[in-house]
Amino acid sequence: MAPKHTPLRRLNLHEYQAMNLFDKYGVAHPIAKVAFSAQEAENVADTLPGPDYVIKAQVLAGGRGKGKFQNGFQGGVHPCGSTLEARGLAGKMIGQTLVTKQTGEAGKPCNAVLVTERLYLRRETYFAIMMDRGYGGPVIVASPAGGMDIEAVAADTPELIFKLPVDIDAGPNDADLKTMATNLGFPEEEHEKAIEIMKNLYTLFIKSDCTLVEINPLAETHDGRVLALDAKLNFDDNAEFRQKEIFAQADTSQEDPREVIADEIGLNYVGLDGEIGCLVNGAGLAMATMDAIKLNGGNPANFLDMGGGANAEQVTAAVKLLADDPQVKAILINIFGGIMRCDVIALGLISAVKTLDLSKPLIVRLAGTNVEKAKELIDDCGMRILTADDLGEAAQKAVRVAEIVHMAEEAHVNVNFEIPL
Repeated sequence: MAPKHTPLRRLNLHEYQAMNLFDKYGVAHPIAKVAFSAQEAENVADTLPGPDYVIKAQVLAGGRGKGKFQNGFQGGVHPCGSTLEARGLAGKMIGQTLVTKQTGEAGKPCNAVLVTERLYLRRETYFAIMMDRGYGGPVIVASPAGGMDIEAVAADTPELIFKLPVDIDAGPNDADLKTMATNLGFPEEEHEKAIEIMKNLYTLFIKSDCTLVEINPLAETHDGRVLALDAKLNFDDNAEFRQKEIFAQADTSQEDPREVIADEIGLNYVGLDGEIGCLVNGAGLAMATMDAIKLNGGNPANFLDMGGGANAEQVTAAVKLLADDPQVKAILINIFGGIMRCDVIALGLISAVKTLDLSKPLIVRLAGTNVEKAKELIDDCGMRILTADDLGEAAQKAVRVAEIVHMAEEAHVNVNFEIPL
């Protein structure tokens, strides 16, 4: 197996996990505890300042408050007035699937809830730190219009979005943060607290190798506290080697299972919604292959870059990943043999077909190192593998075959695309 590579998957943390990082870096937040069962939610609520609480579904997606569980229960964020009610609400969320505007129809599983003290707010603002190529480093993006869809704020009232580029070595200075606190509407007497929490969030951002820290809302309570009420944290996967404790918290139940499998076998994979599975070496070639499929009227089911050092075992695993995807109607292999030899790919494909008893149509285009040897291996293997000499031809064949399979499935007709002759 090839060495572990940097995956395309991006680590996100749940809100309760983010609050653990907040504690480490002195970022003030509501008193809150996580619960993994309805009974635990009641017990947790009993330890918090009451009598009012907020129950928040722990799902890695935005729009939880307006989401809907597949059991019909509406909303992933609810206030409640007793520990018994906290138990009841948690029981309707935990173990269910929440569908929001960001999850798609499949939704995401809710395996836990966060039970927090209920706060009454004077002000809700938006605060984020992100890496920005346009600025060549970190930039703070903030708005006094927090607690809502920040994209809508940016589109409808761009004058309410404030940006502050930051020197990555020096960090933000107090004068700039004081101006930002004023822009966010914090009164003079709360500036010191606002500046402190912004500085601590920047320290968290740098020390944890974040690419994004987003707080919505960063709020002022009725009694003058400035708190981070929610959190979305993204991390630089290249820093996994020095952030092992953070990356160990990844919740794979919230991810596309295809991407999890691909990461385990050392492949760069992103799942899409099309019907043509793609197996390609090189990110640029993968993008070109997807474009060729689209230009011929089809839709790719994935981005899959095997890189330059894949072996026959990984080829077999990659084909199995695509073959097991029920939405895939045809598989297009497009390999340019440079470091990766075409004959190695051919051996891997033949092994995959035999091992998996593959019945989905396979279209193969190979070019480069040892391509003639690869073609001989495919021709002599006695298996029905469709070949093409160039990418355009391969894409046309893949799109046409996928259409035939789709029409046959709708008509409940068995099309003879079984691979063994």
